[in-house]
Amino acid sequence: MKRLIKDATIINEGLKFKGSVLISQDKIENIFPHKIPENLDLNGLEIVDASGLFLIPGVIDDQVHFREPGLTYKGEIATESRAAVAGGVTTFMEMPNTKPQTVTQELLQEKYQRAARVSPANFSFYMGATNDNLDEVLKTDPSKVCGIKIFMGSSTGNMLVDDEETLSEIFKNAPTLIATHCEDEKTIQENTKIARERYGENVPVSRHCHIRSVEACYKSSSKAVELASKYNTRLHVLHLSSGKEMELFSPGKVKDKHITAEVCVHHLWFDDRDYITKGNLIKWNPAVKTMKDKEALWEALLSDKIDVIATDHAPHTLEEKNNTYFNAPSGGPLVQHSLVAMLEMSRKGVISVEKVVQKMCHAPADLFRIDRRGYIREGYYADLVLIDPNRSWVVSPENILYKCGWSPFEGEEFSHRVVSTFVNGELAYDGEKIVSDVKGKQAEFILD
Repeated sequence: MKRLIKDATIINEGLKFKGSVLISQDKIENIFPHKIPENLDLNGLEIVDASGLFLIPGVIDDQVHFREPGLTYKGEIATESRAAVAGGVTTFMEMPNTKPQTVTQELLQEKYQRAARVSPANFSFYMGATNDNLDEVLKTDPSKVCGIKIFMGSSTGNMLVDDEETLSEIFKNAPTLIATHCEDEKTIQENTKIARERYGENVPVSRHCHIRSVEACYKSSSKAVELASKYNTRLHVLHLSSGKEMELFSPGKVKDKHITAEVCVHHLWFDDRDYITKGNLIKWNPAVKTMKDKEALWEALLSDKIDVIATDHAPHTLEEKNNTYFNAPSGGPLVQHSLVAMLEMSRKGVISVEKVVQKMCHAPADLFRIDRRGYIREGYYADLVLIDPNRSWVVSPENILYKCGWSPFEGEEFSHRVVSTFVNGELAYDGEKIVSDVKGKQAEFILD
């Protein structure tokens, strides 16, 4: 089947122009800037009128936690991938801190098999590292797996890798990219002790950014960068949260870097003043920090020190979140709202629409060397999103698709709305509902 998306405002590779895109099966066959050729045979084509709409490549989210297996009361691959597609995310990369943890090749393959059955979005999964599974980690196929995840700080699931010899061996021998969660455990424990001595068990959530402090992040991030520099490892540092860490990274094109950086939507949107109204709903690891840190992250993002915008989508139930500080888990749901949140920042003049597309679509594709995704190019997979830039809506429980049923953006009015999401040329979301029979594909990666 062929489909023509007609008269859209195409935003791609730093350009914004009026044009049309012809899709054949799962690929982009032709891109027509300005006018459609008069000799184009329209018979049998499904024509999508995209007048007044933005057309962008599908978003690639390089860091999500979909909670399957073992934690499916919070979220499932099926439910969270549907929310992702409704938010314009056509490819996701999911983390290993599930139950059981994804720390063997057999468990990794089980996730791929599950996603192939239930996910409307394209998918990849990280292989998880521990202090004692080096042999399994080194079996990872770099053409089929997005990367190796190392928790250099404990978080949900407690997969902390703190053995120096193991870290060195992974960085030295990793067959593919390493992605790190960087927070120094000793510093966090010392700060926790200080907080308990002062507040007992009633530590206010506003102290989260002091417990999981700038120093904790920097100490761990700098160690990861040092190891990657020593062994010439492809390193991607996830969810950076502090201004101080920005000195570890350099501006430039993603393709030219061995060490890359990610920032998440919540660290760009919220700061420590928001703990007053949001409480544990914005408790993440690493912590949301000060306005000064947020400003430094934006500056680094716009100067290309930071390469990618992602979500760290990590759902928990409201019952869990409505707990005391030490008993409330860190993390929150974001995949349905990441794109529209960043487009809202573009409306406010903080970032251009072209830069949003660069950081959420092009850069992840380049960084992970994904095969034929992340761009609107002839011969590429037709992962495409149509957005109405003038259709305001308010986030409410009625339109939230996360299994956990809540969002830190609840009550927020966004000016842009996703009206169609195409995955591999198929309409997967029509602006109101998910098309249930659409299935995503396993992402593949180009080797050197």
